[in-house]
Amino acid sequence: MLRVKEILKKKGMTAKELAALLGITEAALSSSLSGNPTLDRLSAIANALDVPLTELFVPTSAGTVCCPHCGGAIKIEKG
Repeated sequence: MLRVKEILKKKGMTAKELAALLGITEAALSSSLSGNPTLDRLSAIANALDVPLTELFVPTSAGTVCCPHCGGAIKIEKG
C-alpha cells in the first residue's frame, strides 16, 4: 500500500502539482499509483516529494514495508 496521498496532504501539495513536477498528467499519475508502478516511477515520486523511497510505503512492522506488487513484506536496512 502506498502513502502518496498522505504525504501530499502533509506537504500541502495536490496530485496535480506532483504530476506537473513529474512531467506527466494527473490521470497518468493516478493510473500509475492505482496500478503497478515501476521502481523508476516510485523513485521519481519520492524525489519530487523530497522523501526517501521507503517513505512511500505503509510500514507493516518495524523495519519492513509492504511491496506494492505482491503485498509481501520487504525488510528495510538502514546504513
